[in-house]
Amino acid sequence: MLNKIKKALNKLRSWEPTFEPAKFNDDVAMKTDWFPLKGGGSNFGTHKLVQKDYNRIEFKSSIGAKIFSLVFLTIGVGVPVFIGIESYNSYGSFYRSDFLFIVLFGLIFFAAGSWMYYSFSKPVVFDRSKGMFWKGWKAPKRYLAEGDKESSRRISNIHALQIIPELIRSDNKSYVSYELNLIMRDGTRMNVVDHGDINGLQEDSNLL
Repeated sequence: MLNKIKKALNKLRSWEPTFEPAKFNDDVAMKTDWFPLKGGGSNFGTHKLVQKDYNRIEFKSSIGAKIFSLVFLTIGVGVPVFIGIESYNSYGSFYRSDFLFIVLFGLIFFAAGSWMYYSFSKPVVFDRSKGMFWKGWKAPKRYLAEGDKESSRRISNIHALQIIPELIRSDNKSYVSYELNLIMRDGTRMNVVDHGDINGLQEDSNLL
């Protein structure tokens, strides 16, 4: 039984997706990279596509992503406060010999939770009235003034959508995360979102 489990794990670790772009019979597909664009990912759905109006559609952070971030924030604040109150009730003082370590522990979790919440909440927008796609809090001014930049692309320059699987390995487990990328007319790519819900990502891609 143990040998079967080891073989299954080795097979999972050696897993590499294979894909032949020639089947599209498309020149852009042939000069496009078909390996993961963005390292990392998650094993659950972090974003869901939401239509704001006729011209605007956005990826919003999922409830699961918000809860995941808030867990870290809660631990970061709650553990130091709880231990501080416990110390005060027991010794009449908030100070303990490991007080600085406890505060540092809380700050690490709080910073991680804050960063995740900020990252998940960052706008990811397709806006036909502007003719632009962008990621970030600052929207491009208008279609004619803004071209392809690091954080934005002209919608008219988008040739196709690409979903790429990536095997994420850790010491305790492995899982597959899926990238949704834009393929531009020149074959370059831009990442849109990256998470573990392939069914949701396919639905969102069809809507786009």
